[in-house]
Amino acid sequence: MNSKHNGGVTNLDRREFMKLGGLGAVATAVVGSTACEARNSQETVNSEGSWWVNETFELEEATFNGLAEDMASGRRTSVEITQLYLDRIAALDREGPKLRSIIETNSDALAIAKELDEERENGVVRSPLHGIPIVLKDNIDTADLMTTTAGSYALEGHVAAKDSHVAAKLRGAGAIILAKANLSEWANIRSSRSSSGWSGRGGQCGNAFAVDRNPCGSSSGSGASVSANFCAGAIGTETNGSVVCPSSVNGIVGLKPTVGMVGRSGIIPIAHTQDTAGPMTRSVADAAAMLTALVGPDPSDPVTTPSADFVGTDYTSFLDRDGLRGVRIGVERSYFGAQPDVDQLMEEAIRSMSAEGATIVDPKISLQEKAWGSLLFRCCL
Repeated sequence: MNSKHNGGVTNLDRREFMKLGGLGAVATAVVGSTACEARNSQETVNSEGSWWVNETFELEEATFNGLAEDMASGRRTSVEITQLYLDRIAALDREGPKLRSIIETNSDALAIAKELDEERENGVVRSPLHGIPIVLKDNIDTADLMTTTAGSYALEGHVAAKDSHVAAKLRGAGAIILAKANLSEWANIRSSRSSSGWSGRGGQCGNAFAVDRNPCGSSSGSGASVSANFCAGAIGTETNGSVVCPSSVNGIVGLKPTVGMVGRSGIIPIAHTQDTAGPMTRSVADAAAMLTALVGPDPSDPVTTPSADFVGTDYTSFLDRDGLRGVRIGVERSYFGAQPDVDQLMEEAIRSMSAEGATIVDPKISLQEKAWGSLLFRCCL
């Protein structure tokens, strides 16, 4: 185990994080303490003050389909699912490992879940997202008691007058907006030397695989909260890498839709030609289901007008187990060599893609192209 508390930083990898599931057994960590009081026999504390829980979280790696099946069969209600996620956030995001992926939770979440349960009981299921708890990045307006601040104290107390287009689409599909996620403050445009995942309101968000490591950004909390099983899925925003990078380093799926597919009204902007919101989920199928709910014209965002042609498209219908067959995938191996373990995992992934029918090619990227890419990464992430 590697879960020592040193100077307020918790060195906890994701395998250990996933074991923090028996919420009744999760102790509040005391930084600098040499022992914690175990709440029951599931929790272990060693002489160095390290602690963990050997019980699996009930909703570990839950997918939209899995949760929908639970609700359809009566095994769980949306209220029960929502409560489990809220309890996990309370125990592990600000206490224990202190992932700091969530800025605030929705005090109306359980009431909304109850209404959606009643709809289901009456035979109304709006979409595959019905009763599913979703987290939104804190630069996306919601017309509820939660604030929208981009993580900044400059906007503290700002409550939106109406839902963003994204929030309205999700609510219409029956999703529960569970919380607002931490982010790189102002989506990382506050400074050319800003820290990924840090905001004044949320503090430094961690990586779910190693809490003291970079979660990338700017949709840091969206990525970490999904990976840590604090929600079923999340929405991030991207100008240049801010959905796909935190998804990558937190081990989840991130999708940046083409600009114009998803409405942007009610989202704090950066660049009109590049900004978009996108799904961050634990599976490709979940990302496709969320995209289905999000796509459509936004009257306040003229660039989305052509997306009217795609309303009602079920993007899960395009999922294909043979989808890699014949696809050319470039692997830039000049970036390999820094970490042998990472190289080994990469080679295994490359072999797996090849076995599924992909053609692996080795492109040559010039030093000039690499320098330009590095500059973009530093400026925009």
